[in-house]
Amino acid sequence: MPARSPGPKPGGPSMNGLPEGFRHLPAYLDTAAQRSLVEEIRAVVEAAPLYRPEMPRTGKAMSVRMTNCGPLGWVTDRTGGYRYQAVHPVTGLPWPPIPLSLLAIWRDVAPAAPEPEACLVNFYDADARMGLHQDRDELELTAPVVSVSLGDSCLFRIGSAERGGPTSSLRLQRRCGSARGQRPARLPRRRQDLSRYLRAAAPGRPDQPDPQARDCSRRFNGSLRRQT
Repeated sequence: MPARSPGPKPGGPSMNGLPEGFRHLPAYLDTAAQRSLVEEIRAVVEAAPLYRPEMPRTGKAMSVRMTNCGPLGWVTDRTGGYRYQAVHPVTGLPWPPIPLSLLAIWRDVAPAAPEPEACLVNFYDADARMGLHQDRDELELTAPVVSVSLGDSCLFRIGSAERGGPTSSLRLQRRCGSARGQRPARLPRRRQDLSRYLRAAAPGRPDQPDPQARDCSRRFNGSLRRQT
């Protein structure tokens, strides 16, 4: 079981206004657990290097760098579009296993769900953004999505299931080790984005060997999910 900081009881919303089916668990991991997780993610990145995915049709590179771990990984490029596959699109090698600490978080946050098949690892530097989007490339749309977020403070925006619907913003605090869960059975998957950073200070960068590096904005997000 991952070490937690004192925080809100799992199951209850952390602030008013969060949409149905969405839980935010700030301070879920204490500082030691966050640093340990960063080291595990560094090992993932060493086995499956970060790369820039491409938009379908245009081939434009995204600003976020990413990799995956688990039996499957989410990828996108100009020719194949959004999809899951078993190998890294650049190296051609299988994705490394999901770290045990992330599996423990999944089992704690979503105890009734089958084991995750993929963990999308996104790394946001000072210039990276993720626009409002809806995750819908999975065959199993009733399984939860559990995300773990470490790094700089930022605003995470939650939208509705339809385009043009209302949105609400959630502040992810620096070093807080947040966990988020979304979409229990029978609830549609909502649109979401990471809109902007608020300050720089993180417990280490997964893409650099120096755990004391704090020279620019950055945030790691690991998103655990099932595809089948």
